[in-house]
Amino acid sequence: MSEKVLDAHGRWRNITVAFRVSPEEDEQIERLVKLTGLTKQDYIMRRLTEQDVIVQGNPKVFAALRREMKAILDELSRLNPGDQLSDELTETLSMIGRIMAGMKEAS
Repeated sequence: MSEKVLDAHGRWRNITVAFRVSPEEDEQIERLVKLTGLTKQDYIMRRLTEQDVIVQGNPKVFAALRREMKAILDELSRLNPGDQLSDELTETLSMIGRIMAGMKEAS
């Protein structure tokens, strides 16, 4: 059994939940986690419980956004006219769009 850990809300977190993912799925999860600035645990818990994933802008999040936008630009420049966007690229673009819309609302 895992070691008991008291979280910020006074809950004992002593149960481990684990599941397997492919390398591609892991890469996508890691990318989305970095864009939110949350811990992987907090990100997954919020998504599983259908809570809003609120991005707190900080230098780490801005650096992740900049890196992802560069990767998207590189990928888009490699595509030929009529090529389909990959599901991963579409999901990343969607997440960045939601983050940017949230930043606009907050300002």
